[in-house]
Amino acid sequence: MKPRVLPIYLEDVTPEPAFAVQLAHLQKLTSDEVDWLEPAPIDAPVPAGTTAVVVPDLNEKAYRKVESFRRLGVPIVLVTTEFGTISMWDWEIRDHLRHRGVETIAPTSLQETLDVVRALGLKDTLSRSKMLVYLDDLGTGMQPDIFKRFYWWEEECVHDMQDSFGVSIEHRSFRELAKRADAIPDGRVASAMERIGPNTPIVGLAARGKADALKLYLALIDELDETPGVIAMGINCLNESATSVTTPCLAWNLLFEERGIMWGCESDLTSMITETLIHKSLGVPVMMTNLYPFILGDAALKHERIPYFPEVDSEPENHILVAHCGYFGVVPQSFATQWTLRPRVLAIVNQNANAIDARIPEGPTTIVKIASDMRSIIVCPSSLERFTQYRDSDCMNGALLKVPDGRRFVEKIPSHHAILATGDLRRRIELMCSAFGLEMVEI
Repeated sequence: MKPRVLPIYLEDVTPEPAFAVQLAHLQKLTSDEVDWLEPAPIDAPVPAGTTAVVVPDLNEKAYRKVESFRRLGVPIVLVTTEFGTISMWDWEIRDHLRHRGVETIAPTSLQETLDVVRALGLKDTLSRSKMLVYLDDLGTGMQPDIFKRFYWWEEECVHDMQDSFGVSIEHRSFRELAKRADAIPDGRVASAMERIGPNTPIVGLAARGKADALKLYLALIDELDETPGVIAMGINCLNESATSVTTPCLAWNLLFEERGIMWGCESDLTSMITETLIHKSLGVPVMMTNLYPFILGDAALKHERIPYFPEVDSEPENHILVAHCGYFGVVPQSFATQWTLRPRVLAIVNQNANAIDARIPEGPTTIVKIASDMRSIIVCPSSLERFTQYRDSDCMNGALLKVPDGRRFVEKIPSHHAILATGDLRRRIELMCSAFGLEMVEI
């Protein structure tokens, strides 16, 4: 939904002519993104349901309106040029406000302004949205010594996420979902295969495996159709892999491409909310994967069943191998430079299961994950240097990332699950965090 934005002016009665001129520019630039309220003086009560205020015209009166700014109670965005940015003439006013306890958001490009607007809209959307996670016996299935450690399954995580973002989290039975999938008629499966076939490369997966993958996808479609407001879905697919004859990799791809649904491998709520924040605010490609820093040595190598890390020219301590479920991770087709659905690699899932073998653009890549307090976003710039393959391993096609400081990275990263977003997004994420009242912490 669009954010409800209140334009405010600093005069007591009639705004300066510059206010109307700049507001008209701003409304034209953001007409598709904002629900504009009627302008009001800064000392008027802020209408209920207002997402943020925008100040199109700053002037000397701001120095005498500090208390008025403090009372607003919603994010304050300063966009004071016809180009959708703050003016450099307004830096002193912003500095004056900052040092008196008034934080403001000041975009330096039209893209940043639109990022902030989308983030504010997402903030409202989340408060009316649901995340569905399918699970039954947490930590008691496959690899219980690993899975039972994860914070995203704790009630504290659920409570803090709901408290920070207003999103509702609903737990449903994976067993019941699997039964629903198994009951999908063959006719629906055939129709789905015919519809997706020309555009979805599938190699090596037996007919039974394709049918099982599509049945799970169709069962999830039915769940969505019955449940308004769902923004993300997750399944405890590895730990409880005995529940289902397939994995949701194909389903996550199709649900994102068709309905914009974000996904959570292993029902990882923290990955789901991170993907949602980054993609829905900034509109950039995102994906989830596992991190294997070189400095962890044999602990990482053993888990991926590989004999050694890829060779690098220098600074091995600052390199990270990333891989998930035998390949790079779940990447939607529209984000990928290469994409194929293949048979499963991991032995802990059913032989009919599927996995995505995909790549994203090499070059600047941002590693990002929400922290366990749900109040801060951890960000690390990196370079995706190349993709690497190991035969007869759990890393048939992984990626090699280089970070500025590998030891500091391991010290500060909140999870082995991380979100990769294409590009160096530090500035844009910082502004997104301002819209949500989050802190961005850079590694």
